Amino acid sequence: MHVVAQDVALALFVTVMQVQGTLIRVAAEGTIRPLTDFGHLGFALLAVNGLVLAVRRRWPVAVFVTAALASLVYYGLDFPDGPGWLGLFVALYTLAAYGDGHRSLVIAGVGTGVLAVWWLVAAADIQPRAAIGWVYFRIGASVMSVALGESVRSRRVIAAEAEARAELAERTREDEARARVDAERLRIAREVHDTVAHAIAIINVQSGVTAHVLDKRPEQARAALRAIEQTSSRALHEMRAILGVLRDDDDGRAPHPGLDQIGELTAKARDAGLDVTLEAPAPATPLPSAVDSAAYRILQESLTNVIRHVGPTRVTVALNPSVDSLEIRVADEGRRTGSGGGPADRASGDGTDAPAGAGRGISGMRERCQLLGGDLDAKPTPGGGFEVRARLPLVPTGARL
Repeated sequence: MHVVAQDVALALFVTVMQVQGTLIRVAAEGTIRPLTDFGHLGFALLAVNGLVLAVRRRWPVAVFVTAALASLVYYGLDFPDGPGWLGLFVALYTLAAYGDGHRSLVIAGVGTGVLAVWWLVAAADIQPRAAIGWVYFRIGASVMSVALGESVRSRRVIAAEAEARAELAERTREDEARARVDAERLRIAREVHDTVAHAIAIINVQSGVTAHVLDKRPEQARAALRAIEQTSSRALHEMRAILGVLRDDDDGRAPHPGLDQIGELTAKARDAGLDVTLEAPAPATPLPSAVDSAAYRILQESLTNVIRHVGPTRVTVALNPSVDSLEIRVADEGRRTGSGGGPADRASGDGTDAPAGAGRGISGMRERCQLLGGDLDAKPTPGGGFEVRARLPLVPTGARL
């Protein structure tokens, strides 16, 4: 509504300026044809040329055509020259500034060309000849009005495009931040799963041992309870370290576990009844932190699966570091004779034959490998056991080191 009021005020102002300015010039210089001829047609044309600007933003093409026709008739009938071109100049500016770009410029260019030719023809017999300068002024001012309007439109388009790019960049930043949050949530969930699953598996085995030997061998029961206490304490400590990233301060945080703790990991597995053989030569160069942490978690999950699904058995853990990758192998011999069950209790390497209620241990290990650009293979062995093989590049492609 405010814009409409501005345009109405502008239309009234231009109309008054055109009529009043032309009357003053007529009074000063005289004229062959007064504005009152043809039933005051001169006044009507000047009024139409100005008042039509009240709707210039809504219908810029129609406003320009109306102003141009009024100018053609006005100067074609040899009405007195004066500021009667003000409305036409504003209409040309509006057409270029608020039109639709190329089409509006074509209309303005063609219209200005027609007007220029008509004005020159109408001024062929003008006296004195110096007065033809006003014709050239009208032509030049018309071109300048179009150029000014196109400049304003171009700046408006550039500003709109810049705003659109800024909004797109903001949305992209939000999407990237959301993706980082989702990735961090997945990492935390994976860490919590590995920590809790390993601890619960060991606690389950040790609590079973405690219940079995509590009355007959209290010393062994006491040792099992100590193992439960140590395992649960360690699990709580790791949980605090993992979930510490959700807090603003650094209290309670600790580095992620790595292969430097493999001795403690295999010791826990032995306490749970596994006969673990460790083949782990020291790497020639320190491992990247992401690879180190992923390797530890893969070993932890593999041993947890053996404890949970097989029970006491012989397990071989082998690490083979090379120049560009780390290979991990965890192989067990399956359930011992008379214990029942077998490798079918665990999901296969692709997770397609997992039994109802099976966990996501193998798929979680595979996700860890894939995030670092590696691969993992998990499958039963011919002897009735199960083997997990993983390869982790030493230059991870998808991890934050």
